[in-house]
Amino acid sequence: MKRRAVVIIPTYNEKDNIVVTVGKLLEVFKEISTWNMEILVVDDTSPDKTYEVVKELQKKLPNLHLLVNKKKSGLGGAYLAGMARAFGDLKADLVFEFDADLSHDPTKIPAFLQAIDSGSDMVLGSRYIAGGGIPKDWGAHRKFLSVFGNLVIMSVLTRFSIRDWTTGFRAITKKVYDAVHPNLSSERFSGYTFQIGFLYTAVKMGFKISEVPFVFVDRTHGQSKLGPEYIKNTLLFIFKVRLQEIFASRVFKFAVVGATGAIIQLSSLTLYRLIVPEFSYSFLTTFFVATFASIETAIIANFFLNNMWTFADRQLEKGRKILKFIQFNLTSAGSLLIQLLIAALGEAIIGLRPLFTIPFVGFVVESGLIFAVTGILVGMVWNFFAYTTFIWKKKK
Repeated sequence: MKRRAVVIIPTYNEKDNIVVTVGKLLEVFKEISTWNMEILVVDDTSPDKTYEVVKELQKKLPNLHLLVNKKKSGLGGAYLAGMARAFGDLKADLVFEFDADLSHDPTKIPAFLQAIDSGSDMVLGSRYIAGGGIPKDWGAHRKFLSVFGNLVIMSVLTRFSIRDWTTGFRAITKKVYDAVHPNLSSERFSGYTFQIGFLYTAVKMGFKISEVPFVFVDRTHGQSKLGPEYIKNTLLFIFKVRLQEIFASRVFKFAVVGATGAIIQLSSLTLYRLIVPEFSYSFLTTFFVATFASIETAIIANFFLNNMWTFADRQLEKGRKILKFIQFNLTSAGSLLIQLLIAALGEAIIGLRPLFTIPFVGFVVESGLIFAVTGILVGMVWNFFAYTTFIWKKKK
């Protein structure tokens, strides 16, 4: 039995384009034998009555469908309404996002279907891989915004495997839609940030995404609906989600717990020096006891904070906490040994002396400080490795 693919075309004042676009799609459909191809026009009650043009076409085309939104819902809203109809009433296995102005090349649709048949969950029409391109007659500022904009998105989100984040020419399987749809939010999926937000969520979920090259063609009728708010909203979106991703990361939580442990150690050291009695033994001084107690206090705090927050998804079972706490102490001791070793080697090789002075401040940076900072950083790397490998191992 053939699977069903629905090409979703959102429209708003596109009566000059929609007839030609539908005709071009139907020509391509004739070449496709392995899929049942249909078209769904989602019109936001266009003032130019694009929907009436579509209704006339429907009288001759049984595979052309129309969904009219009572009010203007924007690109994201139109696509989401279209996907709900396509995957629901129309029983689609796959949907395409496609512009009404033929900016997207309909002859590339078979290549998209081939990628889906080969195992891709989502396919992007890409302007920024070999074989793709943007209009040569675009102004320099528009070319810059398009190319540089994608580079900014890739860099901020640190997702470089996808080359065209803002493309609106896409094929999306029902599996991807079903997984991404529950995570939709009005802020993340409104306006043109819909494209970035949907793709970002699909990438995070680990779906197989491939790209097919196409050359973007500028519209010949009507006006582009991109405005200054597109740039502003895109920048706000990508920086916000990136910060949310950082704050939710295990490395960030580990660093926060480590800093908290340092504060606890310094605070408890001050307290213990006040309450620990003076010892007569030269090797067992008040400072030694207070220092040891403060280190252990910080270790205890770090153990519980890491278990409850940093490794919340791998929390230790009650019966194993004592054994794991002993291991935690041993790995923490390893960090202290690393710091001592780096300090000793640094002093032996370089020596303790001023290295440079910070201009306008007069602050002298000594080699001892460099050794200490290096030791702490390397010790933190060791701790993170040990905690993830031995203490809070990933559950199988």
